[in-house]
Amino acid sequence: MKKGQIYTGTIETMEFPNKGIAYIDGEKAIVKNALPGQKVEFVINKKRNGRCEGRLMKVLAPSPLETADGRCPHFGICGGCLMQSIPYEEQLNIKESQVKSLMDQVCRDYGFEGIKASPVWEGYRNKMEFSFGDEVKDGPLALGMHRRGSFHDVVNADHCRIVHPDFTRILSAARGFFGERQIPFYKKLKHEGYLRHLLIRRAVKTGEILAALVTSGQTESLGQLKEQKLLDSWKELLLSLPLKGTFAGILHIRNDSLADVVQSDETVILYGQDYFYEELMGLRFKISPFSFFQTNSLGAEVLYDTAREYIGDTKGKTVFDLYSGTGTIAQILAPVAEKVVGVEIVGEAVEAARENAAMNGLCNCEFIAGDVLKVMEELEDKPDLIVLDPPRDGIHPKALEKIMGFGVEKMVYISCKPTSLVRDLEVLMAGGYEVEKACCVDMFPSTANIETIVALSRIK
Repeated sequence: MKKGQIYTGTIETMEFPNKGIAYIDGEKAIVKNALPGQKVEFVINKKRNGRCEGRLMKVLAPSPLETADGRCPHFGICGGCLMQSIPYEEQLNIKESQVKSLMDQVCRDYGFEGIKASPVWEGYRNKMEFSFGDEVKDGPLALGMHRRGSFHDVVNADHCRIVHPDFTRILSAARGFFGERQIPFYKKLKHEGYLRHLLIRRAVKTGEILAALVTSGQTESLGQLKEQKLLDSWKELLLSLPLKGTFAGILHIRNDSLADVVQSDETVILYGQDYFYEELMGLRFKISPFSFFQTNSLGAEVLYDTAREYIGDTKGKTVFDLYSGTGTIAQILAPVAEKVVGVEIVGEAVEAARENAAMNGLCNCEFIAGDVLKVMEELEDKPDLIVLDPPRDGIHPKALEKIMGFGVEKMVYISCKPTSLVRDLEVLMAGGYEVEKACCVDMFPSTANIETIVALSRIK
C-alpha cells in the first residue's frame, strides 16, 4: 500500500478503541471509526515503519452486525457514538474481546471475568458539553457536537440518544433563542465572537439540573443588546421549559482562554446555586460545574460495587485511594475500613471530597491535594491495600515505583483506557505483582470506551 492511494476492503476486526483492521494483499491497514464487517473505501494517509493508517472515506456496505433499530439521526455524522448501529449485546462482545486481547498480551494465568453491562444504554449520560458553531461555513447557528473528523463544524444534536430528553429540550431552546437574536458564536481561529459552550449536568437519582452558558468576554459582539438583559431572558426561557427534572442552578461562565476547553475565568449565578446533588450507593454527593463524577450514574454503581468486591475485606485496614477525584471510592470503602486516604491533584475535587465525606458522616477519610508522585513521600500512614483510578494516560513510571515501594499485599487498578492499563501492568508485574483477575464494566454504551478493573496481589 502507498500513501495517498485509495483502497477498498472489508473490516475484519476492531482494536481498541476504534481501529478497524483491513488487509490488502496481506498488508494490514488501520482505518479509524470503521466497524467489523463493513466494506469501506479508505485512503492511506500515514505509512511509517511498515504501519499503514487509512482515513475512512465511505462505507460501501454496512456490516452484518448493524441491525439495531431506532438509531439516532445524527449517527455517523456526530463524533460521539460509534457503535449505535450495533445491538447492545454485540457491542459488549466487541469491547470484551478488545480488552481481553490487550490483557492476554501481558498477563498469563489470570481470571478474565468478562464484561458487565450498563443498567441502561440510552439516556445514560449525566453530563454534556455542547459546542456552538455552524454546520457549514457561514451557516445558521448550530449547537451540539463536533462533526466526526472536524475541528470546526458542529452538528446539531437535538435527538441525541445517550442523554436524557431534558438535555435536548434545553439544547434546542438555547439554539433557537440565540439564533433568533443572531448572537455570534466564538470562532476559534479568529478568537472572535460570544457563544462558546452549553454545559448541562443532570442527576439521575434526584433529577436536579445544572445548566451553564459559557461565553467569551467579547460583549461588543452583541451589538445593541445588553448582556445582562440577554442572560436574564435566557434564564427565564429555561425556567419555563417543560422538563422532567428541576433546575438547581443556571450559570453564566466567562471563558477567554484561547484553547477550546470548557473552563471558568468567572462564574455568575443567574438562578439557584452553582452545584447540585446526586446519590450513589446510599451516599450523597455535591457536584459543581467542573467536579469529576462518573458520567453514567447507574453504571458507576455497577463499577464501584465490582471494585468493592475486588478490594475485598477492609475491616481494620488503611486504604490508599490514589487519583481519588471527588473521593467516591474512598467514601464507599470508609464505613468498614479503619482509615481511607485519598490523593488527588485537582484542588477543587479535594475540597468537594472533604465536603461530601462530612455530609455523609464519614470521619475516617482524609483527602490530600497534590500530585501522587510528589505526595507519596510525605504520607505518614502506611497502607494495607491500594486502589488506583488514574486519568486516561495512566500512571507515571516513577509514581508506580513509589506505589510498589509500599509493598502492599493487594492492589486494585480501575482504568478507563485499557491500552494505558496494560502498559502499567507490565511495570507492576516486573515489580513483583501478579494479576489475579480482571473484568470490564461498560460505562459508555454506543461509544468505543470501556472501564476495566484488575485485582493484583504481591508474589510471595
